[in-house]
Amino acid sequence: MKPPEEPSASSDPQGSGNSEPEFEQALVEVERSLTALKERYAQVKRDRQRQTELKHRYEEVRQDRSIARSQEMKAQLKQIRQELETLEVNLESSLFSWSSLKEPFWMAVRFAGIGMIIGWLLKSCAN
Repeated sequence: MKPPEEPSASSDPQGSGNSEPEFEQALVEVERSLTALKERYAQVKRDRQRQTELKHRYEEVRQDRSIARSQEMKAQLKQIRQELETLEVNLESSLFSWSSLKEPFWMAVRFAGIGMIIGWLLKSCAN
């Protein structure tokens, strides 16, 4: 009589052996996304802090009466304004990304298409 064969680690009767590499790949992708999110969050924090500092500096320079209205002061104000605009764009882009619009866009396309088809069907039935 033969002893019953023990299932080996490499053979999986339920077929879950194939899902392990997929799971590892998904886990790596999640870790990568989390790292990118952490970096982006840190950048947003730095940008917000820098924006606050620049706004205070801008107001100080603008209100400082001891500094004559010279070209140097105008140049400094212009530089601060430009940096503030750049930071505002960076901060706005942290809230808005094209990838976040991907799913709603395709949902709208799907439902608009379904709505048009239903409308055509109803119109053809009404005639």
